[in-house]
Amino acid sequence: MRALVHRNYDVVCLVRPNALTETNRDVARFFEGAKLRIGDATHPESVARDGFRGERFDVLVSCLASRTGVPQDAWSIDYQAHVSALDTAKQAGVSQMVLLSAICVQKPLLPFQQAKLAFEKLLMESGLTYSIVRPTAFFKSLSGQIDRVKRGKPFLLFGDGTLTACKPISDNDLAEFLAGCIDDEGRHNRVLPIGGPEPAITPKQQGEQLFKLLGREPRFKHVPVPLIDSIAWTLAAIGRVVPAIASKAELARIGCYYATESMLVLNPATGRYDAEATLSFGTETLFDYYARVINGEAQVERGEHAVF
Repeated sequence: MRALVHRNYDVVCLVRPNALTETNRDVARFFEGAKLRIGDATHPESVARDGFRGERFDVLVSCLASRTGVPQDAWSIDYQAHVSALDTAKQAGVSQMVLLSAICVQKPLLPFQQAKLAFEKLLMESGLTYSIVRPTAFFKSLSGQIDRVKRGKPFLLFGDGTLTACKPISDNDLAEFLAGCIDDEGRHNRVLPIGGPEPAITPKQQGEQLFKLLGREPRFKHVPVPLIDSIAWTLAAIGRVVPAIASKAELARIGCYYATESMLVLNPATGRYDAEATLSFGTETLFDYYARVINGEAQVERGEHAVF
């Protein structure tokens, strides 16, 4: 939202009730310059009452996403909450929406991807001017092993570490791109895959650079992809009998997906991922971020998204 404030927009932010807790004291500073309102995006009446408040708005920008990606959360947040917000936004005079989606919806094998695509389609057919932004990997999602390596442990790789690649983009650069969608007509009524400024990098390259920044010899531990797949299938089988395990099975499927699919533009003609076709944007690189984290100039805040 800071990117919108810096562009002198009059910004109203609707945040979850638990966003302003004792452990998130910096949240208010993050929204400095914007009007902060607390509500529940899963309840249409709260969105209307606590968010829009009967006022007129021009643009709706949504970065809303389910935390887990399991089916119930995905369809509740990635789809239904967006449907409700869009309906309420139209009543408030909104004529444009900028939606933060995900590049992985190109190959929708998982419920959360299908939920995102379902809303993307609805938005395209809504009559609003839209920009659907599909970013590649975020810095924080690729930083979970920094502490692990600092403690002397090996860097974990799925397979040989070269099965996938991505063009990571920072929060700040992504925010600038999202804010720019409002006035840039070249981004209107388009689906926009977006990556950061550096060439595509593999997990192995991430690990090698991390060890280099720490001044250590690279040490890797390889996790066979079939092992991840077998865990997901086993949990899925148990989940049919024990419902509580079903969510764990879905998380395993999500992990397997990201271990085997690149976060780059997918060429529909060849079925291959294409780094050159993935737009580069911004100035911040993942390895610059790694250096700042190691030097204590930045913190990795991943919360519930932690894997390692």
